[in-house]
Amino acid sequence: MKSKSIIIADDHPLLLKGLSDFLLEKGYNVVGSGENGREAFNLINRLNPDIAILDIQMPFMSGIEIAKKCHSNRINTKIVLITFHKEKELYKEAKDLKIFGYILKEFALEEIENCIQTVSEGNAYFSPKIKELLAEDMGEDEELKVLTPSEKKILKLIAKDKTNKEIANLLFISYRTVEKHRSNIITKLKLEPKTNSLLIWAKEHQEKLQ
Repeated sequence: MKSKSIIIADDHPLLLKGLSDFLLEKGYNVVGSGENGREAFNLINRLNPDIAILDIQMPFMSGIEIAKKCHSNRINTKIVLITFHKEKELYKEAKDLKIFGYILKEFALEEIENCIQTVSEGNAYFSPKIKELLAEDMGEDEELKVLTPSEKKILKLIAKDKTNKEIANLLFISYRTVEKHRSNIITKLKLEPKTNSLLIWAKEHQEKLQ
């Protein structure tokens, strides 16, 4: 597997050198490296490597754009993207493009060998770490989907430390209605009916409520 030709590209010189040194030390066949998307695509075009390990965001062309261009030009190089980004949209776009690998930079050195081996065998490697993170995010979103718009508004205000009376005044509803909503939210989110359980949940998920 280590005889497969590899090019790497990253616009951060230290990260590029670190990855290059690591792969060379492990005996991989690194045939070229680039510091931006244009250099990376030119290397792919010229050398036709088996695998290209690309930073997802680079000047001139992103890793995603290079993958699209390889696809439309029928270049068979298997694309592996490395990224600091954990957005679901980027991950989905990479999967839709049938990119062969997708790993997070903070875990790149511990995952890259497994990734190269998997990709060399013709299989896709999507980092278990990012799958875990996205599964967590999706789980939280699913939880919020069960709430009505009114319940979400109340939850946002709870996260801002508003009391039931303050919430009632802000939303022009009765104190009793706020209490009823709170009770419904606790039931839907399957929380313990303790005094601060809803406040704690709202604080922990504040970003998702924006």
